Amino acid sequence: MGEETLPSLSRKRCCLKNCIVSGFSTDILEVQANEPSMNVILIPGNPGVISFYKEFVEALYDILGGSVSITAIAHLSHSRKDLASGRMFSIHEQIDHKVNFIMQEIQNRHLPLILVGHSIGSYICMEIFKKLPELVVFSMSLYPFVTLNKESLTQHVIGVLARSSLLSVSVSYLVAFFGSFPVSISSALVRTILGSSWSETAVDAACNALLKYHTMRNALFMAKTEFEELSAEPDWAFMKENEKKIAFLFGVDDHWGPLSLFHEISKRVPGASLSIESEGHAHAFACTQAGSVWVAQHVANFVRNQVLKYNKSFQVAS
Repeated sequence: MGEETLPSLSRKRCCLKNCIVSGFSTDILEVQANEPSMNVILIPGNPGVISFYKEFVEALYDILGGSVSITAIAHLSHSRKDLASGRMFSIHEQIDHKVNFIMQEIQNRHLPLILVGHSIGSYICMEIFKKLPELVVFSMSLYPFVTLNKESLTQHVIGVLARSSLLSVSVSYLVAFFGSFPVSISSALVRTILGSSWSETAVDAACNALLKYHTMRNALFMAKTEFEELSAEPDWAFMKENEKKIAFLFGVDDHWGPLSLFHEISKRVPGASLSIESEGHAHAFACTQAGSVWVAQHVANFVRNQVLKYNKSFQVAS
């Protein structure tokens, strides 16, 4: 995609706020345009700590010239504080939560709605699309996790861990123990274990929200229900029916969305837009500034196309 253009230092900042959705406190990251032409909803991967995506959301807004309102919604109980009193939420409950959020909180619902999902968020976007076909005009899947990869040792290990309550509780307590250290120590641990190239934003998100017992416990429980749900084949019929309204971005070496899935989609859903990112960004693209900017540029191209299509159809209708 050529040279990366870094967002302006004076770009509009995201607003991190909290609202009640489905009866539970929910973290929201948003940046509102003064005169939006579209609404973009970002659904995170798992863990669904929304502050990981701050640089991506701000970059996307800036690249689009402030013409689109962008809202990113966290998964229930994937947050700094345990506001759900220890409750755990399945993939189906997380899907319903996102649908309720759109119906309850999104302003200007007369505007076209574009869904952007990362990892398991891609699967959630597809399910939202099914439930709200009258609102959604396009769905983008970034490094998609929409079906199990039986060749992945990492997925096998996570599956074993997530299915065991004893192991899940033990790992969650261990993670929370690391999170109890002074910030300087926990930050160093995050960089050492998860990624030395992570941005300060990503490290802060990990220390403040990921290294919590309730977040890790919910992430593992959600993973358990994900693996149960994604053991089935993807909904090829729905994808084929809406092939002009879906797009996928794959990584070169990503076990969550392997290139074998890229090739299968290209055969079964030939009308879908498929791309491969070969710049070397990781599945957790939002954890680095370079990854956030590159993916934001990629997404922005699709959003612009949808804005043009909407404007043309509006002119015809007028």
